Amino acid sequence: MSKVIAEKLLAGIIFGDSDNNEYIYLPGGEVGSERPLCVLERSGGRNDLPLDEAAYMVQHLTLKPCSHPLLGKRSY
Repeated sequence: MSKVIAEKLLAGIIFGDSDNNEYIYLPGGEVGSERPLCVLERSGGRNDLPLDEAAYMVQHLTLKPCSHPLLGKRSY
């Protein structure tokens, strides 16, 4: 897991690829929780991922900081 990517997810950065409609982000309700769950959106579906798995997926899918088409750009 990339600790840098995990910290960016915790800070509210949205990672994504608009060409493939893939996005990973931490919902606001998960901020400060003991085991935060991130959301992976792809192919019209949504899955919850533990923070360490989400950070891995950001690297694996080569997602970049971006704006979400519905949520916009998030940063705390």
